[in-house]
Amino acid sequence: MILSVIRLKKESIMIKMIFIFKIFVFCLFVFSNVYAKNSNFFDEGKELFEKEKYEKSKIFFQKDIVFNPKNERSYLYLAKIFAKNNDADQEEMKLNNVILLNPNNDEALYLLILHKIKQSDYNSAKELIEKFELICKTFCSKKSEIKEKFSRLIPENENNKN
Repeated sequence: MILSVIRLKKESIMIKMIFIFKIFVFCLFVFSNVYAKNSNFFDEGKELFEKEKYEKSKIFFQKDIVFNPKNERSYLYLAKIFAKNNDADQEEMKLNNVILLNPNNDEALYLLILHKIKQSDYNSAKELIEKFELICKTFCSKKSEIKEKFSRLIPENENNKN
């Protein structure tokens, strides 16, 4: 009898704690969304990027991603920052994030192609160029530049096939 009363009290306390936790999470969610909407991290980051203050702008783009994880533009600018800092792995990762979020982002695809050419990754560059030719909108003028850079990468046996 006493054990069942204790068990009921424990269950009652757990239910109250779960209820309080749910309220806390809800409030946290609401306040974080309000904060994210009131802050314009992307615009601040872009402004600093244009002033060539890359480390400061990187912080704002990262904050924007925390509150807007699907903002492909922040990932793209982070990729550009990592390219300027010669961090090829991070650059590629951010470019892949952009393409994952928006497969038709021709600027990200263009930058990824240049990255693969720089790495001398013939097969990946070739595949990306084929995709680029299908989707290019604003960067179509870069086709000739890409083909010229890619032609220096083509192995001897590929030239003989044509």
